[in-house]
Parts: sequence; C-alpha cells; structure tokens
Amino acid sequence: MKTIYKLFSLLISTESDYKSLIPRIIVGLVFLSEGIQKFLFPDLVGAGRFVKIGFENAAFLANFVACFEIICGILILAGLLTRIASVPLLIIMGTAIVTTKIPKLINDGFWTMAHDSRTDFAMTLLLIFLIIYGAGKLSIDSKIQKTPV
Repeated sequence: MKTIYKLFSLLISTESDYKSLIPRIIVGLVFLSEGIQKFLFPDLVGAGRFVKIGFENAAFLANFVACFEIICGILILAGLLTRIASVPLLIIMGTAIVTTKIPKLINDGFWTMAHDSRTDFAMTLLLIFLIIYGAGKLSIDSKIQKTPV
C-alpha cells in the first residue's frame, strides 16, 4: 500500500509556483475544444477526417479520441492528475504527427509541413512541460499533495 501511495504522490507532485498555469490553460482549452469539435463536425474533424487519413473503424476511433481529448483537457484545466492526463494526449499528438505531418513532409515539402504542424509542435512541447513540472500551485494536484495522510 505504501508503494502505491508513493507512486501516486510522485505522479501528483508539483512545483509550488505558477509557471504551469498558462501552459495548463492553453493545453486544456485546445484539447477540450478539439474533442468537442470532433462531435460537432464529424465530417470535417471527426470520423470523416479519420476515414480520409485511412483509419479502419474511423467512427469508433474518432469518438474514442474525442472522449480522451475532452476528459484529459478538463483534468489538465483543473490541474487534477495532470501528468497522467498528459500522457494520452501526447500519444494522440504523436499519432497525429505520424499519420498527417510526415506524409505532408514527404508529399508537400518541409515548409508546408512546418506551417501545418505548428499547433501539433506547440501542444507536444507543452505536454512535455506539464509531464516534467506538473500542474503547479493553482491546481487540485497541489491541494492533494499538501493534504496529510
């Protein structure tokens, strides 16, 4: 039991400053918005997009990804389990880069890919930042961390 508590404490540990607040707001809002849009505009950014990329079971995958984007986006905004919530989003970003940006690099060249991947690049770096530094002082993780057991 102590090992589980230590692991949980490590995962929610966070810096006692405010440097993670703006990255958390940016990442949380972008992923929350993207997840919602997959349901609102399925032909454009949801299942239709997944079909265009070439995924089998596109409707299921689009909804699955959308749910993760919404749930993890909310968790990051609240600063609850921030490091854990960042991992699935980092996997989503890696998949997006491999399935859409690398083909763009091959077919359209570096500058087109660089232009089209600026958000992916920024989100990936911000997620890595959150995994390293945690949620920061204004977070539920910080409140849990200070709660004596």
